[in-house]
This record gives sequence, C-alpha cells and structure tokens, in this order.
Amino acid sequence: MTATLSIVVVEPDRDRALLIVDSLRDAGDFDVHVIAEPTGLARRIQALKPDLVLIDLENPSRDMLEELALASGPLDRPVAMFVDRDGAGLTEAAIEAGVSAYVVDGLKATRVKPVLDAAIARFRMFQRMRTELAETKRALEERKMIDRAKGMLMRARGIDEDAAYALLRKTAMDQGKRVAEVASALVTAAGLLG
Repeated sequence: MTATLSIVVVEPDRDRALLIVDSLRDAGDFDVHVIAEPTGLARRIQALKPDLVLIDLENPSRDMLEELALASGPLDRPVAMFVDRDGAGLTEAAIEAGVSAYVVDGLKATRVKPVLDAAIARFRMFQRMRTELAETKRALEERKMIDRAKGMLMRARGIDEDAAYALLRKTAMDQGKRVAEVASALVTAAGLLG
C-alpha cells in the first residue's frame, strides 16, 4: 500500500457519499474518488487502481453483493462494505465474494476508519495465506514431478531411488537449473517419446 491510500467509494446517494468523504478526510490523508453509478464499475475501478474500495448499500441483494464485490477486485485490494440491512445469507455471500469487512447497520462517521483498518489487516492476512497456499501447492507439484522422474530413471537405468535423485541433482547443477525443472523436462520428453 502507498503512503497516501487511494480509496474508491461506491455510493449512489450524494449525501451519504459526502458523509463518507468527510469521515475519511477527518480520519487521515486519503485520495478519495466517488463512483455514484455502478454501471461499468469494474472498468472504472480498474482505471483508478485504488488501494481500497468502500461500498455503501442501503438494501443489498445477494446478486448485487457478489457483482459489486467482484467488480471491486477483492483479490487485488481490500473491499469494505457497509449495509443498512442484512438478509438471510448476505453476510456469507459477501465474505465468499471476497469482501474484507462487512458492516451491518449502516455507516457511521466514527466507524469508517476503524473498519477500513480492519479490512486492510484482514486482506493482508488472507493475501499471505493465499501466497503460502500457492507456494505449498507448487512445492507439492514439484515433488510429484521429481518422484515421477526418479521412477522413470530407476526403471530406465536400473538404479535405486537415491542414485536417481543424485543423477537429477547433478544434471540440474551442470545445467544451472533447479531439480524440479530437470525433472519436468525429463517427464515431458518421455511423454513425447511415448
């Protein structure tokens, strides 16, 4: 995040938008942009590239929540949503759509900054978790590829598992590559050769 947070406020009601903008200006140094019309929301948010999106809705529906949350890019930035009323399953739908903070009972000026701080913290936590999960999946896939390559070498050369791994490792060092890259190339080549 930058030193001065860029915030897009999605609010069709002018008075409520002014309340939000005033609350944000009182709370800190923010670069605030208001979008009153949700038509083309995803394109407009993408053009502004904000650090955070704040959405204020009086009476949301599940479809509207999901559409607004997805348009806001919840995987790219924190999204805080204020709603006046909550319906059955709307909180869950908002969280599943990636909303970082979902506040029922409307917007109060004193709550804006703490909610934004919570949304940012929660977004960062989930971003770390997504990164760790992706790294774990990648490591598991690499491990599987190395095991397949070792098995192929064991069968083709009549060697044991340790010798097969040593051969992969030596080849990787000789070529200045990672063991997983050499293993992948071997499995790919074997697939091509049938």
